[in-house]
Amino acid sequence: MEERRRASRLRVLKTGRIATSDKAPKIECAVRNLSDAGACLHVHSGTFGIPREFELVMDGGQRQPCRVIWRTENRLGVSFG
Repeated sequence: MEERRRASRLRVLKTGRIATSDKAPKIECAVRNLSDAGACLHVHSGTFGIPREFELVMDGGQRQPCRVIWRTENRLGVSFG
């Protein structure tokens, strides 16, 4: 399988929240790996209903706009920006 990522990812285990709008409740997730360009997220409640674009809020208040590149039942691969 060919590696298409532009930036290497580091394995991490951080907590995060997916913010889809100001009024909607945030969806809890675990950040499983991370790079300057994107991340892999594990969504405990499942990925159904999560829109293609959202904001990821990580511990410490760091916020990243995200676009979904791929999804499975409980994981999202996202690019930042």
